[in-house]
Amino acid sequence: LLIGNDRPRSEYGHVFGAPRVATGRGSHLMLGYQKSVSAPAGDHAMCWLADLLKGKEKMANELVPESPLAQLQRQLDAARAELQDFTYAVSHDLRAPLRHINAFAQVIAEDWPDMPGEVAGHLATIRQSAQLLSSQLEGLTQLSRLGLQTLNVQPVDVGALAQEVAEEVAAKYPQQPVQWQLATDVPQVLADATLLRQVLVQVLDNAVKFSCRRALAQVELTWQTLEGGRCQITIRDHGLGFAPEQAHALFKVFGKLHPVREFPGLGLGLVASRKLMERLGGAIRIEGLLGEGCCVTMDVIRS
Repeated sequence: LLIGNDRPRSEYGHVFGAPRVATGRGSHLMLGYQKSVSAPAGDHAMCWLADLLKGKEKMANELVPESPLAQLQRQLDAARAELQDFTYAVSHDLRAPLRHINAFAQVIAEDWPDMPGEVAGHLATIRQSAQLLSSQLEGLTQLSRLGLQTLNVQPVDVGALAQEVAEEVAAKYPQQPVQWQLATDVPQVLADATLLRQVLVQVLDNAVKFSCRRALAQVELTWQTLEGGRCQITIRDHGLGFAPEQAHALFKVFGKLHPVREFPGLGLGLVASRKLMERLGGAIRIEGLLGEGCCVTMDVIRS
């Protein structure tokens, strides 16, 4: 900021009686000036207000106590930054060694075609384990990103959405006949359609997958109104089911009750579903009986 030579100066170029400027926090700053060495006329001065304001603002921030809301926001931002660092490490740093293990195991198999059967079995186990761990890391990466998606809450037609998902699941299991009994009069709920769809995909997919030993899979969707403006959606199947005391294990990371060779999957679907429902302000529960199927209940906000 250049100003004219309209105030008395000392021999060092400082202005006597320099004006004060309010900082916005109830205090004032005394402006200091010095002669400009680059001005052609030599009688102009350059203000060094920026550095003074920065230092004064820093002192003021240190003196003013941080509000609880600001403190929580700062902690949340720090937690998100740590989560992003973790996600990057899982996506890149940890998966590179697995690619090397799988690649060199493949090279050994190609360079040693007449290896003993026992050695070939061990090598196949190494490759399968590396591929499984890579899939698990990818699953953890996707799980960690669920909380970062921007919500788009709006009225959602659950009946139409469930019908769309059911058709998609049926196409995935063409060898499994399914009798769908999906309520069409489900009231609209307030949710993010994309996130709610992910939950329905997981629950309906499980219902059909774990009914594969039935000649005809039966999947039912019903609903009822709850107090407080909420809606309860229930999905039942008549599949394998599980022992009631094992229900808590299904919401744990990599929680599986059946062998992977019989029922493919990582054991992350219900974990992700619970996280998604919590983001939507809802809840999800699961009950079951061994050999009689299971029942998944979701509580959501009614539109």
